Parts: sequence; structure tokens; C-alpha cells
Amino acid sequence: MLCALQLLLVAAFSQNLVKKDVQDYFKNLPFKMSPIKAPEFGAKIFNIKNYGAVGDGHTLNTTAFAKAIDACTKAGGGRVIVPAGSFVTGPIEMKSNVNLQVERGGMILFTRDLTQYPIIRTSPTSTSFTTASPIYGFDLKNIAITGDGIIDGSGEAWRPMKKSKYTASEWKAAVASGGVVSKDGELWWPTKEAMEGEAYLKKLKEEKPKATAADYLPARDFLRPYMVMFSNCQNVLIDGITLRNSPKFVFYPTRCTNLIIRNATIFNEWNAQNGDGIDISACKNVLIYNTTVSVGDDGICMKSSRGAKDDPAAFQLENVVIEDCKVYRGHGGFVIGSNTDGGMRNISVRNCNFIGTDIGIRVKSNTGRGGVVKDIYINDIAMADIKDEAILFDTYYEDMPAGKIADSIKVTAADKVPEFRDFHITNVVVTGAETAIFINALPNMYTHNIDFNNITISAKKGVVANYSRDIKFNNVNIMPAKGDVFTLTNSSNYILNDVYPQAGKTFIKGGANTGNILIRGKNADEANKQVVTEAKAK
Repeated sequence: MLCALQLLLVAAFSQNLVKKDVQDYFKNLPFKMSPIKAPEFGAKIFNIKNYGAVGDGHTLNTTAFAKAIDACTKAGGGRVIVPAGSFVTGPIEMKSNVNLQVERGGMILFTRDLTQYPIIRTSPTSTSFTTASPIYGFDLKNIAITGDGIIDGSGEAWRPMKKSKYTASEWKAAVASGGVVSKDGELWWPTKEAMEGEAYLKKLKEEKPKATAADYLPARDFLRPYMVMFSNCQNVLIDGITLRNSPKFVFYPTRCTNLIIRNATIFNEWNAQNGDGIDISACKNVLIYNTTVSVGDDGICMKSSRGAKDDPAAFQLENVVIEDCKVYRGHGGFVIGSNTDGGMRNISVRNCNFIGTDIGIRVKSNTGRGGVVKDIYINDIAMADIKDEAILFDTYYEDMPAGKIADSIKVTAADKVPEFRDFHITNVVVTGAETAIFINALPNMYTHNIDFNNITISAKKGVVANYSRDIKFNNVNIMPAKGDVFTLTNSSNYILNDVYPQAGKTFIKGGANTGNILIRGKNADEANKQVVTEAKAK
């Protein structure tokens, strides 16, 4: 069986070799979505060297970048060229109709001097402030970052370090370099201001609700910026570029429409604190393909939060296609959450490989930041060496411990309770995981209407589910090294069709309030003999 599984895995990995046109990614989608067209730019070229830039890895080129981008947008658009060389700079503010193109051999290296990063508003109309991202833009149209070069965010100048994630020599070197260590000795901060920033901001908001940019300045080092952040932009392209070493998330578009990410490499070290790769937040019409991610937190992640003026019936994130991508490290390969209160629907993930991630398919949220997530289609996924769960649905993420929400509580949309439903997961092969599938939902909001089709998972543990209903398994082979194939608690209305029992193991261990489990297909008789139920199970 293992040899056959490995052959399936190799075949799955090989699918990425098929050459596709951009329009192919919009064919045969399970929901209606119009094809996205990449933005086009004028023929004019603006080389940053012509505006005073020096690529010696030392000279600060912030002014040269600003001049080149201003000239480009005022001329109606074109390409701002970063040629071969290492160009140190402070934050770059993008403008409409600009393609920032980093050529092969070229590098944009953001300065480690944090005083070069101003405090700016979180949006042009916001009363809140944050630290300017290395690359950022608000309310823009037709923008791109392209080329075969590298953009480095100098994240080590910003990020705290958890002692548990580093070797003794690495930790010693960090402490010797400067910075400060927390009282418990477990966390190193690059500066004293970064360590004290959270407490400072809490006090500031309590004592001065109408704070200014100057008031936020002492917390600059704590307010780690996203490396590339675009807000409320239309027609955005990321193509070919390598984005690496971010202070926080690498690429964070929020409330953007018509976004294409392709042929890109997204990299953070595995121990980079909050080092997410791609975080798509409340965007519409998104295509991500042929992109490789290896990071210190979530790989390719969907987020959605609702603003005060948003239609409560609308879905803030919808129409997303992810295909032909690889995630080598991270807390999750494909991830949803934890912010889902804006609602999500119509997401297709096809032909992707997750290797060595903590979790393969990770769906997470909790009360206080949850909403409806539905119509999610995940197909043709190959995974290997997954540290924890191959597939996870969890509504107790982080600060919401299990059992805090009681059965008797009646919740409303205002409580921001996560609801995961109408997921369709098909053609998945996994070699190596701690747990095959894990579902842990709220007693007043079950995870429901999930279909698993053509699934083969080799893991230490099988399927574990709590507070789930209306779950279908069709042609599924779960091979746990130990324990039961299915452990179900507070779960009902399961259909198991052609699901393989395992010799010498309990097929289903039915816990309290579990019932209406239908076993059918060619393995039904054998599987039925391996069912063990508790007194309250039916």
C-alpha cells in the first residue's frame, strides 16, 4: 500500500509541469467567476539610476525611488526599472500605473535603520496610525511588482525571537548583538521600544483616544509593518519576483479587486515570528498560480474582516483561485482564518503541494472574529511530512479555550461566531502526518456539510471529530499507525461510502451524542464489525 501511495504522490507532484495559459485557470471552476486580466503599462522606462540611485549596498536611495515613481505616474505610467546592484532604501510608496520591475541581479534592500520608517495613517481616512510598510499603497489602480530580482525586507531588524526556536549559539549571538530580553528570558527584542510598545499603545489608547502620529512614534519598533501592503487597490500584479525576509507578513493586500500573483517566490525563515507568506484579506477576484512559498507562519492564507459600513449580508472575500503552487514550510499550506467575520465564499484550490508544513489544509477561527465560510473547493493536493494535522477545522483558535461557549448560549451575528460549511475536498494524497483529519467546532455552531472524496492519508492518528454533522466520506482510505480510524464525539449524519477499515483497529469509536452514521459500499460488512460505541452513542 505504501508503494502505491508514493507513486500517487509522485504523480501528483508532476502535475505542476503542465504548461498553462492564464485563462486556463478560470476554466471548469465550481462557481461563476469572470477571468481576470493582468494590468498593462505604458512603454516608458524610468531607471532609478537616472534619478540618483546608487547600487552599492550602502547608499540610501529613498529619494531616488520616490522621484522615479512620481515621474512614472505623472507621465501616464510605465516601468520603474531597478537594474543589477543592491539598492538600499527606506519605504517605497507606490503610485497608480506603475510597474516596479526589479531585473535579474537587482535587489531592493530595505534599510535596517528603523528611524527611516515614518508613522502613517492605516488608510487615508483613518484616525489610527501604524509604521509605514517597506512597499505600500492606498487607493491605487494598475500597479505591479515584477522581474527576476529580489526584494529583501531586512526583517531581522524588526522581529522578536523566541528562544525555543533557535539553537543555543544562535540565541547567544542575538543577545550579544544588542536588543533586550524579556523578564522570563524566553523572548529577545531588537530594541527596548519594541518590547515595551504593546504596553505603551494600550496606555495611549486609554489616555488619548485622538492620538497623533507623533504620539505613536515611541511604538514604531513594536508596530512591525507588513513587507508589501496594498489597500483598496484595483488591478494588481505580482509576477516573477522574490519577496523575502519580511518584518511581519510578506504580502498583505486588503480590500483589493482583481489581483494576480504568479511565478513568485515568497520566503521567510522557518522561525520568523508572524512571518506569514501571502495573506489575502477581504479581496475579490484573486488568482494565485505557479508560486512557491516557504515561511515562518501561514503559507497561503485567506482573511476577511467586516468594516462598520460593510453590508452584513455581503461576503468580503470571494472569488479566489489558487493553483499550481507549492508550500514547503509554514504553519499551514492553504489556510483560512483566523479572521473570518467578514465572510468568505467561492475559493478554489487546485493542484498544490504542501511539504513539511505544520498543518496541510488549515481552517481556523474563534468566537469574536468568526463568520460564515462556505463554498470552498480543494482538489488534487499532495502532502508529505506534515508535522501535525493533514486537514484541520478548528473554531477554538488561540484565545478561545474549548468549553468556554456553553450549549445553552444563543449566538447572533454580532458575536462573530465562525461557521465552516460546504467544503468539498477531493483527490488528496498524504504521506506522513500526526493526525489525518481533525474537526473541533463549537457546541452551538457545528462544522457541517463537508465532503471528502478520493482521499488517501497515512498518519499516526486517524480522523478525530467533535461537534460536526452532515459529513460525507467517499472512497477514503485513512491509515493510522495507531488508534482508531474514526473517533467521533457529538457528531451525527455521517455517510461513509467505500471507506477502508484497517486490520486490527477499531473502525469507528462513537462517543457521546454521536449517531446516524451510515456505513455502505464494498467494505461495509467488514467495517461494521469494527464499530465501538459508548452508552450515549446511537
